[in-house]
Amino acid sequence: MSDKIGLFTGSFDPMTKGHVDLIERASRLFDKLYVGIFYNREKSGFFTIEARERMVKEALQHLDNVEVITSQNELAVTVARRMGAQAFVRGLRNSQDLDYEANMNFFNHELAGELETIFLLSKPVYQPISSSRIRELIAFQQDIAAYVPQSVIKELERINNEKN
Repeated sequence: MSDKIGLFTGSFDPMTKGHVDLIERASRLFDKLYVGIFYNREKSGFFTIEARERMVKEALQHLDNVEVITSQNELAVTVARRMGAQAFVRGLRNSQDLDYEANMNFFNHELAGELETIFLLSKPVYQPISSSRIRELIAFQQDIAAYVPQSVIKELERINNEKN
């Protein structure tokens, strides 16, 4: 019998407590869960890919069956096949997420019909939290500690120390 392998993808720019919660819950559904930080070198993110990888790895280090990977300019179905995943895991905060994910699911299924998609609903406490809102709060130098794992706070402190 083969292991159940899942792939949870995102830009994680930055990772939020909502992401951590979804990944913790998903990790209980699979023998192995890959968390893929997907990025495009042509687009600039708020955090570098190296910073995102540090933050995500630190935030998830307590999960033994989770491995963080990065992927540049690849389709998720290509990465899922390479990693031996049987399913994508996606989080849904609201109806806008559902619309976006349903469209993405259509194309993923067209390209790789053997891959299933599992949707997990965000807990109500995390539904308003998005990476874009966090980036906005950071830009206005607001306290984000309630919304992100400690690894994000540490990374911001590291960046600020490098500037000074």
